[in-house]
Amino acid sequence: MFEDNYRQRGLRQKLVKILRQKGITDEKVLAVMGKVPRHVFFDDALLNHAYEDKAFPIGEGQTISQPYTVAFQTEKLSVRPKDKVLEIGTGSGYQACILMELGATLYTIEYNRVLFEKTRDFLPLMGYKPFFIYGDGSKGLPAKAPFDRIIVTAAAPIVPEALTNQLAEGGILIIPVGNLERQRMIRITKVKGELIKEDFDYFSFVPLKGEKGWG
Repeated sequence: MFEDNYRQRGLRQKLVKILRQKGITDEKVLAVMGKVPRHVFFDDALLNHAYEDKAFPIGEGQTISQPYTVAFQTEKLSVRPKDKVLEIGTGSGYQACILMELGATLYTIEYNRVLFEKTRDFLPLMGYKPFFIYGDGSKGLPAKAPFDRIIVTAAAPIVPEALTNQLAEGGILIIPVGNLERQRMIRITKVKGELIKEDFDYFSFVPLKGEKGWG
C-alpha cells in the first residue's frame, strides 16, 4: 500500500548519518529512524522534503517533528522492549511508530479530534497498533498508570504533577518545558519515590493543549 523505494531508503540512511553527526549515539534509535518511512506522513506537495532534518506542517496547526528532535527525545527516554509507554501528543503518528519499533507497549493521547481520527485510522494500515486515546494528555492517563516511560511531544508551561505521579518506580518522563517560543528539554527519573531532574538543550514545540497546558 505504501511505496518505499530504493531512493527513499537511501534518503533515510543519509538522514541517519546527519543524526549521528548531530550527536545521536544510540544505535537502536538510529536503526529505527532508518527503518520508519517518514515520507508516508507527508502530502504529495511536501514529499520531496520528507527526509530533511526539519519540522513540517501536518494541518490543524500541528507539525511532524524534526527528525533530530524525535531521535533526541527517544534516546533520552531509553525505551526497553515491553516498556509501557505513554505518549502525549500523537500528532502525525511518526514518533509513535519509532517508539513501537523499539518494542514499546504504547498508549498515545491526542487532544485534536481531527488529528486523532486521521492517525487512528492511518497507523494500523502501516502495521502499527498502539492504544489510541482522544483526550487531555496534560492530565496523563490515570486509568492505565503507572507507566515505565512518558514522552510529551508538545511545549508545556510546567511539568504536570499528574504525569510524575503516573510514573512507575524507575520510570522516566521526557518533556519540553518553557514559554511558547522555546523550551528546555527536561528528563525526570523516579528513583525510590524521589524525582531526579536533568536539563538538556532548548527546542521549539507546538503548545501542549489541555488543563495543565496552554488551554
